[in-house]
Parts: sequence; structure tokens; C-alpha cells
Amino acid sequence: MPVKEKLRIDKYLWAIRAFKTRTLAADACKAGRVKLEGSNIKPSHEVKIGEVYALSKGIERKVVKVTGLLESRVDAKTAVNFYEDITPVEQTQVFKSMFQAPVLIRDRGAGRPTKKDRRDIDDLKDDFFTDMQHED
Repeated sequence: MPVKEKLRIDKYLWAIRAFKTRTLAADACKAGRVKLEGSNIKPSHEVKIGEVYALSKGIERKVVKVTGLLESRVDAKTAVNFYEDITPVEQTQVFKSMFQAPVLIRDRGAGRPTKKDRRDIDDLKDDFFTDMQHED
């Protein structure tokens, strides 16, 4: 488990298992999905202990604080020791609720939804997610 003094953000995110590959981590940095204090950073950004990064992966949002530098990829149990997940509870609940969204079932052979059907479906989904965010 080698630990370094200087470490690139793309390599760090890959090592703590935030991304499957280092290329995906670098692409996320280039696309502006990895932020430090609200500003985009390059894949070559040097990681420092104590810094807080905001990560976006699809619909998932995470906030991680660096607690140690890890150069090479290790198993998940070990990787947890090198960062602290400080994602706000509200964001975590919204992400988890996406998987509990209402599933709309249409009768087979009913055809495509009409414009009115589509609006009703969208309203139902919007109401569901609005209610989930205001449950606290």
C-alpha cells in the first residue's frame, strides 16, 4: 500500500474506487464533474490532505474529504481509510429515492402515450420527487 507525497486527482479518485478506471476519473475532471470549492479542476491537480471534493457521477452526487493519499488501487475496505464521505444526508436520500420511484405500467398493445398521458406521467413523477425532498 504505497503512499506518496504528491498525487494527481485522477489517480487518487481511481485508487479510492470513486471511478472504475483512471481514464474515467480524468474524463470526469475534464468535463467539470469534479470540483474543489466550487471550481473545476484538471486531472493533474495535486491532491492535499484535508481538501474537500464534490463528485458527480450520473445522477449520483458525492462530497469526499481527503484523509490520506493513496497511490495504487486497493480493496474497498482499505480504500475507505483514505477518504471521508461527507455527502449531505438530503442528497443521499434523493439519490436512493430514485430507485423507489413509481413504476408506471401500461397495458400491452395500448400504444404510445398521448400528449395528455405524457403530461400526467410527468406530473406524477414530479410530485413524487418533490414529496421525497420535503419529507424531512
